[in-house]
Amino acid sequence: MFSSEPRCIYRANQLGEVICQLRFPEIPSIGSALPAAFLDAIRDEFPRFSSRQDCPPPKITGTPGNMVLENQPSVINYQFVSEDGMWKVNLTNTFISLACANYTRWEDFARKLDKPLANFIKLYKPAIFDRVGLRYVNFISRQKLNLENTPFRELIQSYYLGPLAMENMNEAKVNSNTVDLEMDFRGSYLKLHAGPGMVTKNGQQDPERKFIFDQDQFMTNIPVKMSIGALNTLHLQAYAIFRGAITDRLHNAMEPETI
Repeated sequence: MFSSEPRCIYRANQLGEVICQLRFPEIPSIGSALPAAFLDAIRDEFPRFSSRQDCPPPKITGTPGNMVLENQPSVINYQFVSEDGMWKVNLTNTFISLACANYTRWEDFARKLDKPLANFIKLYKPAIFDRVGLRYVNFISRQKLNLENTPFRELIQSYYLGPLAMENMNEAKVNSNTVDLEMDFRGSYLKLHAGPGMVTKNGQQDPERKFIFDQDQFMTNIPVKMSIGALNTLHLQAYAIFRGAITDRLHNAMEPETI
């Protein structure tokens, strides 16, 4: 289920988005004033600045039989975007994140994270990271890989397919077929969603039915000085999970390149 093969880079990767998020105990000064020093420090790579009010979901309080929904105060979410729009940093009073819509390789992603994370630590001095997470969202397109007439059972391992792994199953007649997995995994926690589905981007739904492979991993209570090491570990684990989920046919179609 999890591969031990050496890591490679896919020239035709199917990633829709890669997101790194580091959560920390609340820092009230973030949100009480514009993060001008942080903006100045990263402006050369993330020049486009905006902010919005986020409303957290209501908190459930009380006792069984007497439960109450308690509204939570809104939070200011600061956003810093690269000139080409492919990279986005978000900062609130409880997390900093980096998202990429055009992922090439981990080394490039880590390099892009370096400046905002280093300046955040320097300016705001978080005591610890409550949660360090890395999420890879794959939208596997048979059209883009010239595999239009290939059933998913020849591309995805059977344990992520359920009934779709059956040879006599007509994919076109299956409206919903997903696998959701949550488990401890080598010192981290894994939340995974896999299954065919439609993808909407910029308000438009793609007419092709893709295979969605969404893997979200995280570690908790990470000392600040160990955060980069934790992310490197999550990255390597993510490859083992993804490579173990796909067949050699899909692996080869994505044009692997040995590192």
